[in-house]
Amino acid sequence: MISVIICTYNRDKYIYNVLKSIAEGTLAQKEYEIVLVDNNCTDRTHEECDRFVADFPLVQFRYFIETNQGLSYARNRGILESKGDILVYVDDDALVNPEYLQTYASFFDSHPDIDAAGGPIIPQYETEEPKWFSLYTKTLVTGFMSLGDVEREFPGERYPGGGNAGYRKRVFDKIGLFNVELGRKGDSLMCAEEKDLFDKMKSINVRFYYLPTAILYHIIPEKKLTMDYFDRLTLSIGRSERQRTLTISNRKFLVRICKEVVKWVGTIVLWLRFAFTLQVAKGNKLIRFRYNVTKGLLNF
Repeated sequence: MISVIICTYNRDKYIYNVLKSIAEGTLAQKEYEIVLVDNNCTDRTHEECDRFVADFPLVQFRYFIETNQGLSYARNRGILESKGDILVYVDDDALVNPEYLQTYASFFDSHPDIDAAGGPIIPQYETEEPKWFSLYTKTLVTGFMSLGDVEREFPGERYPGGGNAGYRKRVFDKIGLFNVELGRKGDSLMCAEEKDLFDKMKSINVRFYYLPTAILYHIIPEKKLTMDYFDRLTLSIGRSERQRTLTISNRKFLVRICKEVVKWVGTIVLWLRFAFTLQVAKGNKLIRFRYNVTKGLLNF
């Protein structure tokens, strides 16, 4: 069985539709359950879930409240409450394509030696895509991820996006749960819990596969396209990396600082390329992104 885990915090505007998109998929309802973890919502999330249960009574749906604030706490609660041996995380502000769960089910059935996989994340804007977006800032803000139309292993240091990822439950017995010191808590934008998890998987040679037909459409509201959000997000990335690496060791932190220097060189090269093609706004946002990450990393 597949357990679809949805962790949510005050997303009543979107939660019914993501549940509906799962329920209307091609995988038989007896083959999966939905485990919804309410992380102290103060809006109409519960009422919207009740509406879903009334509209789709045949779906196996279970609702839990996790009182410890934080996405990692909620994700861990989902693992502990799930009945399935395959766990698929779906963001609460998204939609999935009809073949979504069937893709995960078929892949894990036919690849018993693979423990993790993920699919494309395609932004769906409530307004329109900003002109200052480049591939890099688009990926940063929206979680955009696509490796084409062919099923294959994730290359290099790439790994699935946390809002569209599937795991065999047994992998958590090997590496432990999500680090509750990392990740978003309430309205904060701290992160790095996914990177921490996948680094642990890599350390025991877990392989990740890209599934092009397990598509998640990530809804992007206008507020996520503001400069205030951009600055908060990028600063939080640096702070999260500082916390993640220092938790491991001082050496790991120093290695991350060295990587930041390399990233600055790459950023300047990209800025020059954008400037040469008269796309200075895109280049400037990359500089701003790198500056904020460095500021957070060094705790300025």
